[in-house]
Amino acid sequence: QVQLVESGGGSVQAGGSLRVSCAASGRTFSNYNMGWFRQAPGKEREFVAAISWGGGNTYYADSVKGRFTILRDNAKNTVYLQMNSLKPEDTAVYYCAARGGGWYDARRPSEYAYWGQGTQVTVSS
Repeated sequence: QVQLVESGGGSVQAGGSLRVSCAASGRTFSNYNMGWFRQAPGKEREFVAAISWGGGNTYYADSVKGRFTILRDNAKNTVYLQMNSLKPEDTAVYYCAARGGGWYDARRPSEYAYWGQGTQVTVSS
């Protein structure tokens, strides 16, 4: 089992920045590929970004590419999502998720075995 706890959400004006964090405990964090997803009210959960177990590979949803950066610190068992140039449409609950196995382009929630409880990000215009 891997336990994931997100933090760092909040409210910000459009154009601002936030960094959300996800602390992991349980099994060896560096064995897992990590992802960030988000879910807005009335919408399905959508992929945001992912990073490989070692941190050397990342990919992003087109909607956040160039504005968001996913990072991990395996020594601290933590993955981060740095969000810049935020827009009102980025408003959602942000979830981190963990996936074992090899590295590949995994964008479906069903591909991730472990999930955090989520943290709210609200961007006002």
